[in-house]
Amino acid sequence: MRLVDRRMYAQKGTRQGSAEHQTANVLLRTLHEREPELGVHIESVGHLAGKLARCLDLPGEDIDEIVRGAQLHDVGKMAIPDAILDKPGPLEEHEWKLMHGHTITGERIVASAPALLPVAKLVRSSHERWDGDGYPDGLAGEEIPLGARVITLCDAFQAMIEDRPWQKRRTPAEAMDELHRCAGAQFDAALVDVFATRVFPRLTEAETDAAAPPPAVASV
Repeated sequence: MRLVDRRMYAQKGTRQGSAEHQTANVLLRTLHEREPELGVHIESVGHLAGKLARCLDLPGEDIDEIVRGAQLHDVGKMAIPDAILDKPGPLEEHEWKLMHGHTITGERIVASAPALLPVAKLVRSSHERWDGDGYPDGLAGEEIPLGARVITLCDAFQAMIEDRPWQKRRTPAEAMDELHRCAGAQFDAALVDVFATRVFPRLTEAETDAAAPPPAVASV
């Protein structure tokens, strides 16, 4: 039944006539056009979030919503000036206020499509922290929707392995160490464990395969 459920929602997500599919794709295309690097980042976060959500054995519809939420979690940044998004140094107080408002803006944008209301809730909570020090609502622990906790973890991991104006990329192993260090504070410790044991090993195997030299071709 789980397999049937997953295949059903995988098929649902590929139906081009779906209003939900079309609306989400329009938003994603807008992000890609305005900020290509951000577009690449959110696609990668969506891929990771899908992997982690499937490891949690969630229903297909929940996985679909988490992937959509991961892809759209930064859509509110379209309302943030480029000078702030690309600033190489520390942000000033008023700039942080603008940044911290992007999840609420994102929720409003996504919620304008009724079919995406569950996704909009994940977008709003995608920058909450397990210890309650996140934004915009200061939710803590299991008050934070599970999907949003998945997105937060995957977003942080992906951000750490990318070059940013204010920081150089870390290796995947270094990023994994940071997730462990922040487990129970910024991240749900149980999700960190699942990511470490079931998602991360596959990522490192893929890197190893990509780095391996091609097989020798026998001379004839």
